[in-house]
Amino acid sequence: YSTSAFSKLSKVGIRHPPPLPFIGNLLFFREGFWENHTKLITEYGPVCGYYIGRQMFVVVSTPEMIKQILVTDFSNFTNRTKPNLISKPMLDSILCLRDDRWKYVRSLLAPAFSDTKLKEMTPLINQACDVLLCNLKVYADSGKAFDIQRCYNCFTLDVVGSVAFGTEVDSQKNPDDPFVKNCRTFFEMSLFKPLLILILSFPFITIPLLRILPNKKQKELNGFFIQTIKNAIVFRDQQDAAERRRDFLQWMLDSRNSAGTLAAGCFDAISPSAASRQNEVPLPGRAPSEEVQKMLTDDEIAGQAFLFLIAGYETTTSTLSFATYLLATNPECQEKVLQEVDEFSAKHVSTTF
Repeated sequence: YSTSAFSKLSKVGIRHPPPLPFIGNLLFFREGFWENHTKLITEYGPVCGYYIGRQMFVVVSTPEMIKQILVTDFSNFTNRTKPNLISKPMLDSILCLRDDRWKYVRSLLAPAFSDTKLKEMTPLINQACDVLLCNLKVYADSGKAFDIQRCYNCFTLDVVGSVAFGTEVDSQKNPDDPFVKNCRTFFEMSLFKPLLILILSFPFITIPLLRILPNKKQKELNGFFIQTIKNAIVFRDQQDAAERRRDFLQWMLDSRNSAGTLAAGCFDAISPSAASRQNEVPLPGRAPSEEVQKMLTDDEIAGQAFLFLIAGYETTTSTLSFATYLLATNPECQEKVLQEVDEFSAKHVSTTF
């Protein structure tokens, strides 16, 4: 059992590092994935592989093959790896949706990243920028060294809370705000390392056990984020259209109510309002049983907002922190960037970016 899963790559001619019993090539990545993926490709070729626990992974690094997978044969690679221990709201995000439901939700989300929609959200981001600048000015006037990553943590959390959850927070001044505390609790959580080894080595036993064992902390966190979105949805529905904030949450709510149809078999869940429309008069040439109204469910809206938090919090914080550090330690580059910003601002007085 300890080595029976480690022959799959060799059988199809894919080279890989020698795996260890039970854990596979887990130790190969003990210092991180980025550098070691590069090392893996250098040592074992542009198409290679590895094992994490008993699960096989194939690494493809040539542009031609990547295009073949992501474009030409994309219909065969639509779904991501099936999650084992992920629960709501993440389970309803676009990362975990599958097949036609994924395709439909993605088609709704894509327009939210157009120039027009992003410009509508810029004032909300600018509000968080103003708070960040005020906080940085205090440190600048003091002349003392400080941890800028903490400032960017607060800034990123404020932006995600405002744009994705429709919640205005000032995490710098209000660290005890429930949204701030729950976000930080979520990112501080991690799997106990021996438990991770057990999951990788004996997934058929450990995963079912973890699914049924109570995890009160995780359940409370998930419930908080779902309820935050549902409360925001109820509040928005009670507002006049002109009073609603133009953010990512509102765009999803607008998309939720947009007209459209899709074959009934494509959905795992249909909201009550969508189901009620099935009794309406069908379009010419279409049978009533073949079509249902397309809608985002409240759980799916919560899932996309939660995904924004996961994808945008630590990644943006780390990027901003490292970029600022590099500018601070390279004054000539800092002056060059400042000059470019001044020149751009002079040409575009009312710029929104």
